Amino acid sequence: MRLLYNFSIQLYTVSIALYAAFNDKAKLWINGRKNWKFKLQQFDFKSKEIYWFHCASLGEFEQGRTLIEEIKLNPKNKVLLTFFSPSGYELRKNYKGADWILYLPSDTPAHAQFFIEQINPKAAFFIKYEFWFNHLNELKIRNIPVFLVSGIFRENQHFFKWYGTWASKQLVAFTYFFVQNQQSLQLLHQLGYQNANVTGDTRFDRVFQIMQERKKFETVELFANNALIIVAGSTYWEDEKLLHSAFTKLQQKHKNMKLIIAPHVVSATGINETENLFGKELCVRFSQLNDEVKHKRVLIIDNIGMLSSLYAYAAIAYIGGGLGKGIHNTLEAAVYGIPLLFGNNYHKFDEAKALLEVGAAFVISNETELIHQIEGLITNEDVRTTAGINAANYVTAQKGAVNKILAVLKQKNIVD
Repeated sequence: MRLLYNFSIQLYTVSIALYAAFNDKAKLWINGRKNWKFKLQQFDFKSKEIYWFHCASLGEFEQGRTLIEEIKLNPKNKVLLTFFSPSGYELRKNYKGADWILYLPSDTPAHAQFFIEQINPKAAFFIKYEFWFNHLNELKIRNIPVFLVSGIFRENQHFFKWYGTWASKQLVAFTYFFVQNQQSLQLLHQLGYQNANVTGDTRFDRVFQIMQERKKFETVELFANNALIIVAGSTYWEDEKLLHSAFTKLQQKHKNMKLIIAPHVVSATGINETENLFGKELCVRFSQLNDEVKHKRVLIIDNIGMLSSLYAYAAIAYIGGGLGKGIHNTLEAAVYGIPLLFGNNYHKFDEAKALLEVGAAFVISNETELIHQIEGLITNEDVRTTAGINAANYVTAQKGAVNKILAVLKQKNIVD
């Protein structure tokens, strides 16, 4: 079975290399890994307390970030941060909280052996669901402690299928599993792994940190001008068409309503399309904000990195993605104590289901439903306030995962 796994890794790498001729993201994936051995040998890993954190992409990095920064509070500790995806590496390659930031080499036995031998970490942390079996095996061979942080397991994963026996046995490399929920714990118990505990989701700690450190934007405040603001975050074209239809009808009645749109993908073409959709006479781009924009009704964010702070200006949040593959981060908005709206593809996200259950969020699937929900939240301030309080209370009740993880790490003498 290991031979088949290794063959699949080689096949995947070749496929990405071929795809790179037509796709910029695949090209970054390939180019980022060129000469990785040489790059690795330029770093001084010797005689250092190195903690290796691996993240698939940007979302997993945010999930591990608070733990990274807690470990870095001790000056002797060094952090190596690796990414699998360009969408994580390219956005966080200059992150100051890590001492070294790299792409993870493809998961072949030879690559894993060279990589682990060079870095020789005191401990390794895989965030949420990254399982690279040759790297895990090499860590196990060298008796290096390995931890899964904010892990989540579902019955439909291959570990729990008839063909997943080999993969499930590879999990023996983990010293400890810090999982998000009781279901994950029970599934691990079914496989015979008792070295696990429900510590929760570290994202709750992270969104609190973001809220406390949020940036203030004077030009956004000028645009807002005491209006009722809807912030639409991580939107796709499907979201924006729906928002445009609803906004066009609602603004006739609610003159004090304004919209801030932060697209999931920021590109010149996409921004132009969004601007044309809503009408240039109503829109202004963030890069063009000045003190003469009070009359504008729609603000389009044409950069990356602002969204988590923008929710502070919102009375209502619309979370993009739910009309397509799946909704984006709901917690970044919920922490500010505001009601949430999102599409009906949310079922893979426990926090979205929980926010619905406590009355903090509302599902929409078409223009009529979106108008109905926004209208209700605008006209009934008590409903809007209660939903916001429910959102904030839910996030507050869930935070603390990082402290629980640190307590176990200290008990195991992984950190001081």
